[in-house]
Amino acid sequence: MTRRVSLLLLCLGFLLTGTAPGQIVKKAQVGFRFLENPVSAEIVGRGGTGVTAVTDANAAGIFWNPALISWNTATADISLHRTQGIADINVNALAAAVDLWGFGVVGVSIVLMDYGEFYGTRISTNSEGFEETGTFSPKAYAVGLAFSQKVSNRFSYGVHAKYAFQDLGSAWVGPFGLTIDDPNMVPSLRPYSNGAFALDVGACYDFQYKGIRFGASLQNISKEIRYEAEAFPMPFAVNFGVTVEPLQFFLEGDDARTLVVMVESRHPRDYKEKLKFGAEYTFLRQIIGRLGYMMNYDERGVTAGIGLRQSIGELPFRLDYAYQAFGVFGGVHHFTLGVTY
Repeated sequence: MTRRVSLLLLCLGFLLTGTAPGQIVKKAQVGFRFLENPVSAEIVGRGGTGVTAVTDANAAGIFWNPALISWNTATADISLHRTQGIADINVNALAAAVDLWGFGVVGVSIVLMDYGEFYGTRISTNSEGFEETGTFSPKAYAVGLAFSQKVSNRFSYGVHAKYAFQDLGSAWVGPFGLTIDDPNMVPSLRPYSNGAFALDVGACYDFQYKGIRFGASLQNISKEIRYEAEAFPMPFAVNFGVTVEPLQFFLEGDDARTLVVMVESRHPRDYKEKLKFGAEYTFLRQIIGRLGYMMNYDERGVTAGIGLRQSIGELPFRLDYAYQAFGVFGGVHHFTLGVTY
């Protein structure tokens, strides 16, 4: 018992370590920000807490902590995700995990961005100072392959290798000259697209006591990418999380009702640490209610969600919805459909 408490206090120390007062806050240090878009209505509904707790250990954990997919007791799991974001920018994603005969679990991830259409312009000598060049649609996607192994009934690890690509379209660029009237100014159409590999690694430890678990992950370990003069990495971040099931202290052995409370800290490369809090209540193993709060984000804050667990014949499926308040931009809606075999 004393050992468990000591380990838990050590985990909380990692979790709540903050930025020292007066420390410089870095901004605009990374690119490929679409990799930070939250995937999975289940996880978003509880404040984006996904480093240690994914209900049913479904395949969506691959996006948050690849160590989680090996806790899946099913042979295979697949989930489809849709995010209706701000400014008509939407995200579609897929996650799948398959058991390798008890040796480990292999997972696949796909993220596709839908930015819609934009109007292109270029500098001009006309009275308006610009002219239209037609519409264009930026593109971005990430495809990944993961492996996770449950070393014991307490500990698992996982790795997630992915390739991310981003196409921002083409732009008219004049490398010489100061104004459009300068004869040295000879604009040319230049494409802006790039791609690179990145790696996520993670671990999860179950204390097997009152639902207490600890997890950690490193996301988007990558080389630097360059479009013009300045190079930048992908949005690297270190995450720590702790979960507990408080009802087990009072209603031990009651499987009809479960309450999971989660706290996570996120330490990104380009901003000070962020804290996330979440709670998830399951009734009769079928109906799930979720609440969460994301601290130290510019616009994000309160989240809420609901989930349903049912079976069609012998095929269990999950349906989840989450709402995320986004400040002056309104709200973001998340939808997930999952199937287990």
